[in-house]
Amino acid sequence: MKLAVLGTGQIVQDLMRTYDEFGIEKTYVLGTEKFKDFTEQLVADHNFDGAYYDYDELLEKADVDTVYVALPNALHYSFSKKAILAGKNVICEKPVTSNFRELKELMALAKEKDVILVEAMNIHHLPAYKALKEDIKNLGQMKIVSLNYSQYSSRYDAFKAGEILPAFNPAMSGGALMDINVYNIHTVVGLFGKPESVTYIANVERGIDTSGILTMDYGTFKAVCIGAKDCKAPLMLSYQGDEANIVTHIQPNLFNNYIFSTNKGETVEKNFDEGKHRLYYEFIEFNRMITEHDTGKANELLNISAIASELMENARKQVGVIFPND
Repeated sequence: MKLAVLGTGQIVQDLMRTYDEFGIEKTYVLGTEKFKDFTEQLVADHNFDGAYYDYDELLEKADVDTVYVALPNALHYSFSKKAILAGKNVICEKPVTSNFRELKELMALAKEKDVILVEAMNIHHLPAYKALKEDIKNLGQMKIVSLNYSQYSSRYDAFKAGEILPAFNPAMSGGALMDINVYNIHTVVGLFGKPESVTYIANVERGIDTSGILTMDYGTFKAVCIGAKDCKAPLMLSYQGDEANIVTHIQPNLFNNYIFSTNKGETVEKNFDEGKHRLYYEFIEFNRMITEHDTGKANELLNISAIASELMENARKQVGVIFPND
């Protein structure tokens, strides 16, 4: 894989901690003039192949086959579209687009151009999550799924003071649903598919959801996804069947262990911590998919992204959170 990394923000800096393990053939970085010194230092520190400050120039001149879109939410669609039209594979950070319409368009374009499009949602590639998918089958009839990922945001202090940063800006496709509850939603959809219906109730301030509770009706069982950026609570993800349950106190994107307990009192703690960075597994898989042009696996992941995108758009519109590109 020959990769263009778009952006130098927090997620990119986090990725750099494990980047050298992926075996990526070439890497270029798209930076901004404002942070040119930082971009040049990033390239030098990792012995990358170069930096660009104009996206069109990068797509035209850089020797890349894949673009990693690690930009603010509202830019995901336009930068991904331009890359696909240029014949590049796209790895796009979560949430892949601001709404379902944008994602459907990108999916159609990717098929037309015969390139791979995937959302960088790391949970689907974690060893613990893969094991969970198997152990879920041993819980009997599923009854209740409850995921609470509440993390007080330092940006909420600024929001209360009148400063609106991207995480709480409707114009930037922000909000608790898109920024944090998206992990819960992907977790559930990846396990159980599309629900019969979705209901969202949220705390909405100045047009954005700062926290909220999403319920998903699967007919024979119910799932609750709580995501908050204006308050915090101990992390708890639980899967309750009529014969056993699974519980973890680790957030979905760091998920590496859980406790399996039967109704008879038998308990087993399962640990899948291999000492790898949380982004390691997804990029190893992305590199494989793109190198092998595995469109089947890419489409399997895209289907999860499509379900999540559709239900999140439905949910936020229920509480009046509307984005400019809706």
